[in-house]
Amino acid sequence: MEFLLTLFLGQPLWMWLGFLALVVALLAFDLGVLHRDGRAIEVRESLMLSAFYIVMGVAFGAFVWFQLGAQSGVEYLTGFVVEKSLAMDNVFVIAMIFSYFAIPREYQHRVLFWGILGVIVLRAIMIGFGAALVSNYGWVLYIFAAFLVFTGIRMLWVVEGEQDIGSNRLLKWVRSHVPVSDRLSGNRFFVHEKDETTGKMRRLATPLFLALVMIEIADVIFAVDSVPAIFAITTDPFIVYTSNIFAILGLRALYFALAAVLHRFAYLKQALAILLVFIGSKIFIADLLGWQKFPAEWSLGITFAILAAGVGYSLWRTRGDGEPAKEAPSAPDR
Repeated sequence: MEFLLTLFLGQPLWMWLGFLALVVALLAFDLGVLHRDGRAIEVRESLMLSAFYIVMGVAFGAFVWFQLGAQSGVEYLTGFVVEKSLAMDNVFVIAMIFSYFAIPREYQHRVLFWGILGVIVLRAIMIGFGAALVSNYGWVLYIFAAFLVFTGIRMLWVVEGEQDIGSNRLLKWVRSHVPVSDRLSGNRFFVHEKDETTGKMRRLATPLFLALVMIEIADVIFAVDSVPAIFAITTDPFIVYTSNIFAILGLRALYFALAAVLHRFAYLKQALAILLVFIGSKIFIADLLGWQKFPAEWSLGITFAILAAGVGYSLWRTRGDGEPAKEAPSAPDR
């Protein structure tokens, strides 16, 4: 039984249970202790909390290194860095969603917290499905790799306009199937209001719930890139999932720290595109050179170099820029 569990899960069951217990403890500490009063998170606090989650993620990587060896440790750290960097692109979309639905800062942490819980479940499903595919059909890795190269090249050459959240088909579907209130009601996702026609009380979703739905949809879309990227680094389900989750856990804090200075990372998207091309192409490079696997240490070093160059160039090109004046778009037809 233990052998079958290890074969399916990648690592012994006790490691999974320990990881899940740590994640639950971190989430409980975050919501139950740090932010139980529902106040707005200031930039300084978000920077400290983001640093805390990074330290926790790296510390878990040290545990993986000690428990499973240097190869697994480096693969975990590479996956953690890649997912963390891709999550920064997600911050742009989250900012647009909150702006569209006019969600006040003091309610944003609640939306992101429940969004993270949804992400933990959705990523488990997607990574479990991906692990099953890779385990049974090794050639799927080459499809993942080709997809990453294609996505990276597309990001480099295709200029995308600003997304119109209101025209999103899934959002329209939710609005057509779920009764929605046209106003916020504190930090609640649902409210009971009297129907003007029938006079009966009915349950309505608030714009806060719609923002949560859109954030979950955005994560699924981003996972289409990030999950294959991690599988291109390692096929161990334990390393894939834990590096993903530890990178995502700090996304809430990262959002509050970066939301006001997103314009300073103007060229990060290009760096992420190059990173995706590299991660995808290294599988083919290893085959061409007759290597069993692309060296994990090289992957980590090149990943750091690409991201450092992208961040450094962005900060240099936008030096002296103030925060761009930008009005929050209204949320019509809620």
